[in-house]
Amino acid sequence: MAIKKSELYSSLWSGCDELRGGMDASQYKDYVLVLLFIKYISDKYAEVPYAPITIPPGAGFKDMVALKGKSDIGDQINKHVIKPLADANQQLSQSDFPDFNDPTKLGDGKERVERLTNLIAIFENPALNFSKNRAEGDDILGDAYEYLMRHFATESGKSKGQFYTPAEVSRVIAQIIGIHDAKTSAATTVYDPTCGSGSLLLKVGDEAGTSVTLYGQEKDAATTGLARMNMILHNYPTALILQGNTLADPKFKDGEALKTFDFVVANPPFSDKRWSTGLDPVNDPFDRFTSFGVPPAKQGDFAYLLHIVRSLRSTGQGACILPHGVLFRGNAEAEIRKNLVRKGYLKGIIGLPPNLFYGTGIPACIVVVDKKDAQARRGVFMIDASQGFMKDGPKNRLRSQDIHRIVDVFTRQLEIPRYSRIVPFDEIERNEFNLNIPRYIDSQTPEDLQDIDGHLKGGIPEADIDALDRYWAVCPTLRSALFTPNRAGYVDLAVDKTAIKAAIFEHPEFVAFTSSMNAHFDAWRGKSAESLRRLGPAFHPKELITTLSEDLLNHYHGRPLINAYDVYQHLMDYWATTMQDDCYLIAADGWKAETYRIIEKDKKGKEKDRGWACDLVPKPLLVARFFADEQAEIDRLQANLEGVAAELAELEEEHGGEEGAFSTLEKINKGNVTARLRELNGLYASDDDEEAEEARVLNDWLRLSAREATLKKELKEAEADLDRKAYDKYPTLTEDEVKVLVVDDKWLATLDADIHGELDRVSQGLTRRVKELGERYESPMPQLVERVHELEARVNAHLQRMGFSA
Repeated sequence: MAIKKSELYSSLWSGCDELRGGMDASQYKDYVLVLLFIKYISDKYAEVPYAPITIPPGAGFKDMVALKGKSDIGDQINKHVIKPLADANQQLSQSDFPDFNDPTKLGDGKERVERLTNLIAIFENPALNFSKNRAEGDDILGDAYEYLMRHFATESGKSKGQFYTPAEVSRVIAQIIGIHDAKTSAATTVYDPTCGSGSLLLKVGDEAGTSVTLYGQEKDAATTGLARMNMILHNYPTALILQGNTLADPKFKDGEALKTFDFVVANPPFSDKRWSTGLDPVNDPFDRFTSFGVPPAKQGDFAYLLHIVRSLRSTGQGACILPHGVLFRGNAEAEIRKNLVRKGYLKGIIGLPPNLFYGTGIPACIVVVDKKDAQARRGVFMIDASQGFMKDGPKNRLRSQDIHRIVDVFTRQLEIPRYSRIVPFDEIERNEFNLNIPRYIDSQTPEDLQDIDGHLKGGIPEADIDALDRYWAVCPTLRSALFTPNRAGYVDLAVDKTAIKAAIFEHPEFVAFTSSMNAHFDAWRGKSAESLRRLGPAFHPKELITTLSEDLLNHYHGRPLINAYDVYQHLMDYWATTMQDDCYLIAADGWKAETYRIIEKDKKGKEKDRGWACDLVPKPLLVARFFADEQAEIDRLQANLEGVAAELAELEEEHGGEEGAFSTLEKINKGNVTARLRELNGLYASDDDEEAEEARVLNDWLRLSAREATLKKELKEAEADLDRKAYDKYPTLTEDEVKVLVVDDKWLATLDADIHGELDRVSQGLTRRVKELGERYESPMPQLVERVHELEARVNAHLQRMGFSA
């Protein structure tokens, strides 16, 4: 049975993190990712003729396994695995790999042996078999590498996480630079001058319609090695990644000039204070600064951007992530901005949320450069995307809907109030070439202004009601049902505050709107169910979610009151938590609902069977469809048991005081209650004395306790019987039955509930606003003043009666 994708990633991370000990994550990542790399190439390319990677005899993962527990394991890995691999493959260098015999990082003697032995053991998981890895469409291993890289970046701290560009930002850049719609081929070139571990470069390559040629340069030697391995893991074994300082020593040249590329992307170090080390900018041999200006000595942001400009072909397009300061800082940087704008090279600027990047918490922007249409350009397209994100631990992250919205708006050049606009060059010139986004886009939510006349004379301002016009456009007569005229420009609530929700929910037009939206989802549901049931083994889940999500987004575009991107996000969230794992199981094994035992180990290593489960078809779905009667009986028993338990608790509370029937008992249980009843037997002569009352309470307790015990037994038997029936049902399920359970009862039912939640938010939003306005203006100032006077008079009267005078 295939392991769930999410379980594979999390087990890798938890195992690696547990073994890390006191080592810094920025160092430990090198060992983990190298092991993942060697495991991958050993599975995929060992004994494969004409493979892009050569595995010399004795240098594969199984040879590392054979070294486990040996006293010289680190030295053996260096000599007999790493060195032969580096020697046999020109795209690899021994400097790409960490030292597996380093005592400062791995410890000495037994500690090093145990650490490396345990680390290798993690990758012996049978689920980590990459011999059938489908890198061209659904690269599980490449995604695992990305997953680990992101976690290591999070753990590495402020100064050591810059090797990784968040995948969400990389996706934005990959989709806005135009490579997806370009006519690409192997001759198309993509270049990243500060490529880090290569994640941004790979995202751009994946966005192209065909295989393209990737080039990258990285200053740090260890990170260069990670990038080279990352290229191979993502099926770009011929990508050329070189090590060196891009500004002082660019490696990609045509003769004495810089090599130029079709697409250039970069996430350079922010505000690099040492950018000019080893470089004379004024006399730059590559002529990067002559036309635009020399960046400040302590601010290297524009140095990298100008390197990109110089590295682009005359029809080239690029994008660079830079701190917001480049948009408004003065002096030399203002001059560079002016020259770039006048040249027409700046196609757009996208302001991002703060705290996205691992090296810094400051907000950044994407500067988009386009030489192709520079002469015809008449303005700069700006987007303020700073408000769209989610919290993810210590960092912020772009959601799927945030990415999609940025890309849609940028590629279509859509002007949306408080979000995006094309800023003409003459307006930029009037602002002295200051490109700070808030100068041109006010993204703040308009202030909810108080109406003085409404507070003085009463009545809700019609301007506030008019602001809800998107609701009235859908439900025209709902407005008159909620409000009645007060005076010119003001209205009153036509219903009691407590009845606002019902007035909206039950209004015929709102009922009709809800019905139409339900029918709208049902139409998409029916169409999607058919295509989902047609999925077969070896389909590509990534292609599926792309098609499915785009179809859902388009289905809801233009619908009133519902934000299509919010609907889209529900699907993407569900994909990430559940549906993705299901699809990878189906792609690997087909529509098989297989159960497995849940085995847990205690601290002593003893195994305990905790029952069974089925990931693709969880037990509640099977039960709901095939054993509804049995579940109803269990629910009835459970409800009865809760009722009896409540009666018992009430009885014990009512008679548990110092004088109560249970006061003489040290603990309330069957033994103590029975013993006390024996003591009471024969002590009372009539039903009226205290002993008789105590006996009655104790007998009631015994009766309820017996009933509780019976119900518990019946419930346990019923649950065991249902568990047995359900477990036995799984092997008998037909493929069609599994498809119905997964597609209809699981996937689409969940989405249906989530999208219904959006409809609820629509009505709740209107209810909340109407109630807020009603409460705000329900008591005009004169009325409040009169009430104050009335209360003051009452207080004074009380004081006089008490002998005090004002």
